[in-house]
Amino acid sequence: MTQVCEHHQTLFSRANKVIPGGVNSPIRAWKQVETMPFVPIKGEGDTITDLQGNTYIDYCMSFGALILGHAPQKPLQAAFAAMQNGSTYGLTTEIEVLIAEEIAKRTFCDQVRFVSSGTEALSTMIRLARGFTQKNLIVKFDGNYHGHIDALLEDAGSYAEEIKTGKGSSGVTVSSVRDTISLPYNDEAAVSALFSRPDIASNIALVLLEPVAGNMGVVPASRRFLELLREKTEAVGALLGFDEVISGFRVHPEGACGLYQIDPDLVAYGKIVGGGFPAACIGGRKEIMESLAPLGNVFQAGTLSGNPVALAAGFAALQELQENVYQELARKTALLLDPIEKALEKTPHSLQKVGSMFSFFFYEKAPQTRPQFSPESRALFQKLFRMLLKEGVYFAPAITEAQFISAAHTDEHLLKTREILLRFFRDQS
Repeated sequence: MTQVCEHHQTLFSRANKVIPGGVNSPIRAWKQVETMPFVPIKGEGDTITDLQGNTYIDYCMSFGALILGHAPQKPLQAAFAAMQNGSTYGLTTEIEVLIAEEIAKRTFCDQVRFVSSGTEALSTMIRLARGFTQKNLIVKFDGNYHGHIDALLEDAGSYAEEIKTGKGSSGVTVSSVRDTISLPYNDEAAVSALFSRPDIASNIALVLLEPVAGNMGVVPASRRFLELLREKTEAVGALLGFDEVISGFRVHPEGACGLYQIDPDLVAYGKIVGGGFPAACIGGRKEIMESLAPLGNVFQAGTLSGNPVALAAGFAALQELQENVYQELARKTALLLDPIEKALEKTPHSLQKVGSMFSFFFYEKAPQTRPQFSPESRALFQKLFRMLLKEGVYFAPAITEAQFISAAHTDEHLLKTREILLRFFRDQS
């Protein structure tokens, strides 16, 4: 049994005085679960330990970044070795070339450009798509979250769903989203209707989506939906972009592109690419990527882009992610979730999983489009979160977030978690 100690409360009070809300990303305030956040001091394998010494089995895994678990040996050793030589140079380093070659070898990408966050990668994708096509409109999908970019907060998922101010956030102007169109996710009819309008279709620069949505719970796109997007974009000269900041190298060795065997024109990778450090990239076909400066006229720059410490960790992580690791992740996911999935068939609740990411939905049928989280379902998630935390299990602290299994999760901890979850759902039946 765990409890938040006075030290946590004191530190969080201090944080609130010097950091807005006490956090540097709003989900960390745990407002959706109405609970005081614990303060971590150490992560090891599949566990995270707080200031008081409480240890939790972690399924948030830094929102999916830690596919190898906390403090994996080889990525940390690689980062430390890089750091000893210097943290940043403002010049191209060998590790940037090595990891770019690795990503190109694994995926459809001819070229990649590294940045420091998923938001930055998606911002670059928008500008690149508009510059390459010389068109203006961006089509996105309700409930997909692509970072805190003004033009993409329209009907966004994740914590942006909690901000009820019209355009996803105060400070987002009407002109910022004037060229953004948001459609229902997995809705083939809505896509066909949009592309049937020549005045709109002829001005679409980019159709962007999470092929496996992870910011409205786990909701995968259907293969037919992705095939339709590929067909429609090619027909009008628009680009298709995948946001694989979460799903990249998580749901398949090649990400969702490999899972569905559909190549977009552009893709954004993050989280796993940095091996636990801040790094992301945009990749795609050579003729598009070469529109970026210094070869083309689409400007993008960043002092710490391609940081050698982060990319050393990311390269080491990717080298670890061989087929045997994905087979083991599949086994561990089945060990945890298969009995729960069977038990939920007799309840008004459901489970949805893709690869080693999963979420629970508190209604009978798992959603195929943006779910409507009722006050009752939010209350049930809050109850589940608090019960798990009390038992020493940490889930991501919002109903909109995915949960993740890592290569470091032990069978013992998976079985313990499974029994707690089975008990919870039994009690709700």
